[in-house]
Amino acid sequence: MEPLLQVRDLHVDYLSDGAPASPVLRGIGFSVGKGESIGLLGESGCGKSTMALAILGLLPASARVNCGSICFQEQELVGLPERAMETIRGAALSLIFQDPSSALHPILRVGTQIADVIAAHHRDWSRRRCREAAAIALNDVGLTDRGRFYASYPHQLSGGQRQRVVIAQALACRPALLIADEPTSSLDSTVQAEILTLLKSLRQERTLSLLFISHNPAVLAEIADRVLVIYAGQIVEEGSTPEVLASPLHPFTRALLRCLPRDRQGDQIPRFAGISGSPPDPSETSVGCVFAPRCAERMEICGTRMPAEVQPEMGHAVRCFKYGG
Repeated sequence: MEPLLQVRDLHVDYLSDGAPASPVLRGIGFSVGKGESIGLLGESGCGKSTMALAILGLLPASARVNCGSICFQEQELVGLPERAMETIRGAALSLIFQDPSSALHPILRVGTQIADVIAAHHRDWSRRRCREAAAIALNDVGLTDRGRFYASYPHQLSGGQRQRVVIAQALACRPALLIADEPTSSLDSTVQAEILTLLKSLRQERTLSLLFISHNPAVLAEIADRVLVIYAGQIVEEGSTPEVLASPLHPFTRALLRCLPRDRQGDQIPRFAGISGSPPDPSETSVGCVFAPRCAERMEICGTRMPAEVQPEMGHAVRCFKYGG
């Protein structure tokens, strides 16, 4: 499959006055093919959102790309001037933010906010044409009462409707790659299922590539072709979604899946397991495997050096000394 996005050996550090740099992403590498859906799975603080912001050139001032490459449509994005990045961001490469309430301007009508995105990338279009395209974008995400939704303010819409507006805004210029940063985490299960169905439908209709970020394996099982499991800024396991979720190799992946509550019949129940310990502090230097302090299967070698990526099964890679490395 031809790669649309290729990330190679990406290192991102966060800086603070008078303190050493804290590595948040440590040698990340993966690719997204045309029309492919990739799931990025990990717990809070592991670097998932930093990964999305690095791709889009939206890292905060306290962060820097230390080294590595982000190549999108055969163009290098690392070091690209902001003006050039603005022509890509929102047009060929777009983002759905986690919280639609904070992503939308509270005192602008939602239709106007979508039309403004279209106008920024189609400067030769009339204002009327931009408004018509915004109304079509709302219709494409299921908000079919154009007069009502176009003229609504964010506070007049439900959480699910606001999320649809954010999706419409992200897709208004028909990007080739959409990054979705936990777009269903604040929604109830019914609305979550509706949003996932919508994204799957739009992906099929438009041959859209998708990088879907989540802490929930069940969500990725619905929408991702492949899963990348990230822990402490490293990809520790990757493979096809059915294989990773049914036969996980890395101890962290297995521990994460055990956190899903189930009864003896496999039905979910409101009882949760947990992973002992806490994620490592990025400011602290780790010599061995980053998961070793929390791993129930750790061996003596785990504290001596970082395991290399190995491929015990075709198309299924892992960083763990249990399989070599």
